[in-house]
Amino acid sequence: MPAASPPPTHPRPLPPERVLITLLGFYMMLQAISTDLYLPSLPGLVRTFDVPPATVALTLSVFVLVYGTMQLVLGPVSDRYGRYPALVGGLALYAGASVAAAQAPSIGILIGARAVQAIGCCGVVVAARAIRQTGQRRLTIDVDGSVVSTGLQVAWAQRGFNPHHRKVPSYYPITAYEAQSGQVLRVQNRPGNVHDGKAAVPFLRALLTQLRTTLGAGYTLEFRMDGAFFRQDVLGLLARAGAEYAIKVPFYPWVGLTQQVRQTQTWTRVTDRVSCAEHEVAVATWGGARFRVVVYRTHVQHETAKNFQLDLFDPSDGHYEYSAVVTNKTLAGPALWAFMCGRGIHEKVYGELKSGFAFGCVPSMQYAANSAWQLLSVLAFNLSRSFQRATTSPRRPRTPKRRALYLFETIHTLRALCMQRAGVLVHPQGAATLDVGTAPAVVERFRRLDRLLAA
Repeated sequence: MPAASPPPTHPRPLPPERVLITLLGFYMMLQAISTDLYLPSLPGLVRTFDVPPATVALTLSVFVLVYGTMQLVLGPVSDRYGRYPALVGGLALYAGASVAAAQAPSIGILIGARAVQAIGCCGVVVAARAIRQTGQRRLTIDVDGSVVSTGLQVAWAQRGFNPHHRKVPSYYPITAYEAQSGQVLRVQNRPGNVHDGKAAVPFLRALLTQLRTTLGAGYTLEFRMDGAFFRQDVLGLLARAGAEYAIKVPFYPWVGLTQQVRQTQTWTRVTDRVSCAEHEVAVATWGGARFRVVVYRTHVQHETAKNFQLDLFDPSDGHYEYSAVVTNKTLAGPALWAFMCGRGIHEKVYGELKSGFAFGCVPSMQYAANSAWQLLSVLAFNLSRSFQRATTSPRRPRTPKRRALYLFETIHTLRALCMQRAGVLVHPQGAATLDVGTAPAVVERFRRLDRLLAA
């Protein structure tokens, strides 16, 4: 059978610097997850291993010590062999150590796994500083939660915000997704009785710290969130950080928005069915703080069975569904509508994580192990995006929706085209060669992947 072309015998050049931006989600969450997310598990580790708290605390102090020390070593290594190998190698080391830590039978093995974790995490962060040279100066970050149903005895699983199974214990993970690079920047597992908004401030604060630490100043941050995040502490945190935001506004009576909508006389066209009006809203319960709010109305043919946010009837025009967005951006109403429409891709990311990367699975009774599983699912997702950026994904023009700059295939498509393929590794003339059969399309795809990875 004809075989795909043999790999070149000379060393392959490293991918260009622009490829490193595709790994944005990998490095940004590792250090904080390894410390912040790890802290709540310490009391449980004391009970699990039946050791003094001081011994368990070594799993954290050893990580910090090794992480700080290895920067002196891995910096020169990254300079010598390139940032890309250091980045990918660090991620592989970190993922392997995470699995070992989750399955550790003794506290000694857990401490050792944490030390290896620190080495991998340090290699990723040191190498990822090169992202500052990629030229992307604006990050569009979508923040939202999801629900993972669990068993009755799973640690930290609680009943609460599970809309489809309200009596079922669940986890309520929250993620930050960078829309233009297509990477999940951060994930945090939470009990199912934690509301998105009430638990968002620590998550956002940690995310902002990571961005400042790894990328430094000079980057414009813009956040998109749903109505659960319409809170005074969330808006204040983002404003103090100098970040731009656009957040859905629920039509709560205390917001005082409904009356302003009823009194609006002039609406600006957005699309054939959507129009908008801008208001300055003073929220009395927040000390009279004033915010720019853009209200959108969508013309519908009849009263909806379940209102979107607000449904009013105008005898001359018919029924409208209303929604509102609070923002500190300078975008006009039509542009802001397009910007907020881009949030929908985050739901698709959750769908792919659960259907293609087992993000919704609960493999253990332990909270720490299940949190590590979610982290590994996100790492695998980001790796699939990184592989495509480096090979087959065509670049797309920028749009007002801030969609991904590259056209990505789902993991299901990648499996069908690349992974679930019959093949054999042969050695004609001593060179390792992948034989994938005689189908011209299959052979050409693998040859193309080989050329692009070598470019």
